[in-house]
Amino acid sequence: MDARTLDLLKQASTATISTQLLSRGLRNTFLHGVKPLTDRRMAGPAFTLRYIPAREDLDVLSVYQDYDHPQRKAVETVPEGHVLVMDCRGQGRAASAGAILAKRLEVRGAGGLVTDGTLRDTPAIETLDLPVYAQGASPLTNLAQHHAVDINVPIGCAEVAIYPGDILVGDGEGVVCVPQELATEVAEAAYEQERLEEWIAAEIATGKPLRGTYPPDRTTLERYHQQRTSG
Repeated sequence: MDARTLDLLKQASTATISTQLLSRGLRNTFLHGVKPLTDRRMAGPAFTLRYIPAREDLDVLSVYQDYDHPQRKAVETVPEGHVLVMDCRGQGRAASAGAILAKRLEVRGAGGLVTDGTLRDTPAIETLDLPVYAQGASPLTNLAQHHAVDINVPIGCAEVAIYPGDILVGDGEGVVCVPQELATEVAEAAYEQERLEEWIAAEIATGKPLRGTYPPDRTTLERYHQQRTSG
């Protein structure tokens, strides 16, 4: 993914991107219930981790002695700039990761961390220079509810299909998934939409009515393009 596309997506709001995806027929792209834990914008390709329900005979604390445990291996192999996306089936009784793993992602230059479950050590996570999104907090370790099984396979996160390489974009409202093949055209269209909407907002602020202004009719669009060209 080229740097310009990622930069434009990181600047755009999830609301604008969702509208652009809707105009292309995609209605289920926003990860409902997943909220920001850090004040960092995000845009990066998805690197996925899938959990299934835990089982008592397998998910014991001693499994963490294996450095190739799928959860730990995912943290150590996510490429720089990529977003680690965890499929927790929307279950948050136990956390899907904690501050030490999140810190490791920050140090390795990951593009972000997204889970439709919860995270532990959230006061420490909130201080990281890493975009982090989750449904909330839980102090209970993941082994109580989750069993990590697959890395970089198609997953569902907050009931949204996420394929490795899809672009995850996050802002203060949440996270939206942009299919990889649509990323560049959506990024360019979102940039243009937000420039137009900034101009429309200024027009509304001067007292212009909604009729003819929002959405803009042909006359309003002509005036916008003239001012943009002259400005």
